[in-house]
This record gives sequence, C-alpha cells and structure tokens, in this order.
Amino acid sequence: MHTLAQLNAGELQGIKQLKIKENLVSFPKAIYTLKDTLELLDLSGNKLTELPDDFACLHQLKILFLSENQFTTFPSVLQHCSQLEMIGFKSNQIQHIPEQAIPVQTRWLILTNNQITQLPNSIGDCYRLEKCMLAGNRLKSLPDRMAKCTALALLRIAANELTSLPAWLFTLPHLAWLACSGNPLEWNRSLDDLTDLPTTSFSEIELLGLLGEGASGHIYQAKSKQHQEQVAVKLFKGAVTSDGLPDDEMNACVLAGNHPHLVPLLGAIVNHPQHRKGLLLSLIPPSYSNLGATPSYNSCTRDVYLPTTIFKPNEITAIAKAIASVGAHLHSKGIMHGDLYAHNILYDRHQVHAILGDFGAATCYPLNSKPLANSLEAIDVKAFGFLLDDLLQHSAGNHQAMELIEACRDACLHIKPTERPSFNALVTTLARLD
Repeated sequence: MHTLAQLNAGELQGIKQLKIKENLVSFPKAIYTLKDTLELLDLSGNKLTELPDDFACLHQLKILFLSENQFTTFPSVLQHCSQLEMIGFKSNQIQHIPEQAIPVQTRWLILTNNQITQLPNSIGDCYRLEKCMLAGNRLKSLPDRMAKCTALALLRIAANELTSLPAWLFTLPHLAWLACSGNPLEWNRSLDDLTDLPTTSFSEIELLGLLGEGASGHIYQAKSKQHQEQVAVKLFKGAVTSDGLPDDEMNACVLAGNHPHLVPLLGAIVNHPQHRKGLLLSLIPPSYSNLGATPSYNSCTRDVYLPTTIFKPNEITAIAKAIASVGAHLHSKGIMHGDLYAHNILYDRHQVHAILGDFGAATCYPLNSKPLANSLEAIDVKAFGFLLDDLLQHSAGNHQAMELIEACRDACLHIKPTERPSFNALVTTLARLD
C-alpha cells in the first residue's frame, strides 16, 4: 500500500504497481508522473465516481482495479488505454456501460455486484475476453454479439435476472467454467426434493480456529457435542460473491450428498445468533493440501503450480479417476460444478487421494431435459480436460498409462462441446487403467 503523500513528494518514481486507499473523491493527477512505468493501478476502496478525460496517458497500464468505489457509469475513456487488459469494478453502483467503452483487448473483466441491466453490443469486439465476471447485477439477457467472444473460458452470470440462456453460449469452444445459478431461468429446478439434513444448533458447537476463508464464507475447525471427533464448520457470509449466492452453494452441497471424493457432509447449522447459514462437515486431515494454486494475472483462467511440482503416473491416474467419478456423480444428480479446478481439489500425496470441494459456482438443473443436461455437462468436461492437461504438463516422464490420459484430455478439450465424452464414458475409459 502506498500513500498520497509519497506520490505527491515524488518518492514513487519508476514503480510499476501503485495502490492507494485514502477515501479519495477525485483522481490524483500526480499519478501521471508514473505514466512511463505504471502497469498496475489499484484505487479500490475509495469514493471515486469518474476518471479524467486524459486518463489514457497512462500508456503502460495493463491492470486497473477500481472496486468498492462509487462509479455509476463505466468510464468511456478506458477504450483509449491501448495496453489495458484486466479491469475490475467490483461492488460499485454501475448501471450503464457505453458502447465501445470496454477496450477491445480486454482479457479479464470484473463487474461483479453492480446494477448493470444491459451489456453493450460492442463487448462482442473483445476478441481476447477470457474471464468475465458479471454475478450480482440486473442483466435480463446477454447480447447476441457476445457469441463472437470465442476465447471466453470463464463466465460468471449468477444472481442476475436472466430468464433464459442464449443457444450460442453452449457452442463457445473454450467455455469451461460457468456459474448461472440464482437467475429466474425457465428451467430452474425446484429443490423441494432435497433430502432433509440432520441439524445442529450453533450453541452445540465450539469454534476452535479459522481454517480458511473463501468468497462465500468462513471455515472453522470445531467441536460438536453430537460428534466425538472434531469437525469443520462452514458459515456463509450471506452476500453475493464473485460466483453467486451462498444459498445456491448450500443447496448444491446438500443435493450432492456424499461421495468418496467429496468432503463428507454431516448436517446443517441452525440457530446462529446472526442468523448465518452453515454446514457441518467432516474435518479434512492436514495431510491434504490444494492440488494447484489459483490463476495468476498472466495465466488468467488456468491454475498455476510451483516449478518443482511433479506428479507420478499413478498419481495422475488416481486423480483423473477420482474427479471423473465425482463429475459423473454430480451430473447424475443434476449439478454442474462450474469451478472444476485443481485449486478446488484437496490432495493427500501419501494416500494418493483427491477430494473435490467448493460449490460456490454450482448450478442445479433439471434432469428431464437431456439437451440442457448434456450442454452443461460438456462445460464441466472441458474443465476436466484442462485439469488433465495441467497434470500431464507436470508428469514425471513418459509412461504407457499416460497415452490413455492424453487421449481423454484431447477428447475433453474438443472445441465442439457436442463431441466431448460424458463423465460416465470417461469413468469407463479410465477403468481400463486398473
């Protein structure tokens, strides 16, 4: 974090990244003294409402974060920023995006939790758009020209006002991560058929410490009077996240039930003093760690790994079988995971055991429409293909078994979604490696 005083005193000359949070109400023109070097500008958490007309003089700028400010209109001046490829306006008050305002070279666009009712047709000109975050707005439709965004791999449109999804969405060649729950879609699934979960009053639980925090909630290690062993408790925050609504995540967790490669679900938390919803889960041993790390600015939608990461052939085979099995299980229940990534997989190298978690982007869909079910499954299968590709890129040398894994990867990554195998077919194919 930098200060306005440092900037005004000329102490930041030559820096490539600048972050200031000081309740700014106007754009500090002193930032222009950094125009020849500045690549990342983060003015999140201020009170800005507009950018100056000469903002584009920051000709080296690649990444701009203006989240948690007070913009009501997406600044048109950004279209003139020739290097800008990552833009973040999360949690503003944006209602309008002018035509041509989004730079055509944009790769990563974050507009989560605003008041946008319509996207400009010109978004279809964003030929590099790979990650588009639109959850928590008021969109009623997507422009047809967006079908030209063929590089799109991750799309978050949950918690909007969409009544249908356009047919072109299911033809995008690289779409692998989709969140669309929390919309009044005509095929919305009633979850009245959810199995009743055992409930545990929050007063019967002792929280021992925070294990982690995600977009949708906090996970604690805990003691429960109903269970002899220590457990995990996930308490949902209750607000819209980058993936969607916590209620939808909770419903998907419950509907998914138990599986050898999912975190065991023990029950629901009730009677929280702040009325927070929560789940009681089995505590995963500390021997498990994340299989990969979340995407970087450069990788955009692909997970990253330490250069020293090596997977043995038996590990790749075991992980592939486990996640294919989970995929088949989820889609048999009408659940698209929407976030099938290595960073959402916990892995124990000693037991060679993988567990898929994080249902924040999950969508529950009806099973009575085979075309819809196939289309949604094909998206998760694409993500599985990217996972296999990651594992193979970090494989410990050639091995005969890897030929079959490579074939599965190639089939899952087919640019025509209708040509990809189902998870059931993948389970059958991978069983040949027994």
